[in-house]
Amino acid sequence: MTSPIYAIGDIHGHLDKLEEVMDQIVADGGRDAEVVFLGDLVDRGPDSKGVIDFVMNGLNQGRNWTVLTGNHDRMFRYFLEPWPRVDMRLRPDLYWLHDRLGGRDTLASYGLRFDRDARLSEIHAAARAAVPAAHVAFLTNLPYFKQHDDLFFVHAGIRPNIPLAEQSNDDLCWIRDDFLSHTGPHPWLVVHGHTPVDHAMHYGNHVNLDTGAGYGRPISAAVFEDGKVWSLHPQGRVELRPI
Repeated sequence: MTSPIYAIGDIHGHLDKLEEVMDQIVADGGRDAEVVFLGDLVDRGPDSKGVIDFVMNGLNQGRNWTVLTGNHDRMFRYFLEPWPRVDMRLRPDLYWLHDRLGGRDTLASYGLRFDRDARLSEIHAAARAAVPAAHVAFLTNLPYFKQHDDLFFVHAGIRPNIPLAEQSNDDLCWIRDDFLSHTGPHPWLVVHGHTPVDHAMHYGNHVNLDTGAGYGRPISAAVFEDGKVWSLHPQGRVELRPI
């Protein structure tokens, strides 16, 4: 038998929901197990700062956790650079502080609130002063993927039929249609978030664990063990079979 590995989908600033999922992992026997966070720790929810603190504290305590870069984590990090950078995978009418993306909610978790007349220079300077350097370093050093035996953990997905060494970081945290529409096999079972679904889904070649926490729905977690996949719930495991 292999040791179980757990994965947690998009969190989007919901510390309370994350704590509930961690309780489910502990109840499943995974207190000391390997856990992969699939990215999007921040934005939209009320406590992005608390989520980052929670994850960093776990890592500092020696937890066997891997935290991956999500596109929202990257947008936050880009904004905190000395000259704020726009993620080029965004549509031209969107930007991190747009209401749709939730950057203002993330800054509010650091105690920063601005009226609609505030200038970008003012917001940027205040954000760089308020966000701890340790948080910036943490976000900067997050990997884009984790390969574990026949599992591949990533935020958004992979470009089909492209060798791993040639995969783009942009795709790893942003890709959708080209990955989701691909029905052929990948070199691994790809475990990801990024694209909200109503409940955890197993598509045969990929497993989607983004169940819409950014829109007020629950966070999902799954456990991978001995070639099988289960979603976790308060009542325990429910096997995820390919559709």
